[in-house]
Amino acid sequence: MGGHVRGGCGRGGRGGAIGVERRPRPEPFGLGWPNVISIVRLLLLPIIVLLLLRETEATDVAAAAVFAVGAFTDRLDGYLARRFDQRTATGAWLDPLSDKIYVVVPAIALSMLDRFPWWVTAVFLFREAAVTVLRWRLDRQGRVSMPASGPAKLKTLSQLLAVGGAMLPLPRWLEVVETGLIIVAAALTIYTGAEYFLTTRHRRAA
Repeated sequence: MGGHVRGGCGRGGRGGAIGVERRPRPEPFGLGWPNVISIVRLLLLPIIVLLLLRETEATDVAAAAVFAVGAFTDRLDGYLARRFDQRTATGAWLDPLSDKIYVVVPAIALSMLDRFPWWVTAVFLFREAAVTVLRWRLDRQGRVSMPASGPAKLKTLSQLLAVGGAMLPLPRWLEVVETGLIIVAAALTIYTGAEYFLTTRHRRAA
């Protein structure tokens, strides 16, 4: 009895509130790691194209290796955006745009070297440009977002495999597999483009 009861203040707190120190978010160059990684992915493209233009087996393998590293960063920037809660307006357009450019530019270079079908490159280019414009118009008109659907994610994977495979000096027995990947990538590209334009089920209010 008569004992001294300390107030319910936490260390450095007031009125029972316990101060929670927030972990600082890493934001290099004021952009955040996810956006920096998207930019780095785009900066890999000149290296990939220059290696392909050398047209030797060694440089083809090197180009495919650099391309694979860039493809892996697509998963990394998404993880970092969720891990550090760094979803930004810039990242909302920069990440998908960099993904599209990362596929289309090497496809064009390979087509110029007669190593990738021009019609498939045209399908990639037209679809990605059209969907980018659609996303921009939806955002401008009604602040409606259109996140990537499940089939669209498979489309991106198939495009990366098809373009990456075309860079490699494959043995003849694997050329059939590469042809199959190209056909699947083209089919998914057409399907997902039509899905975005003809349906509204992937549209979300921003």
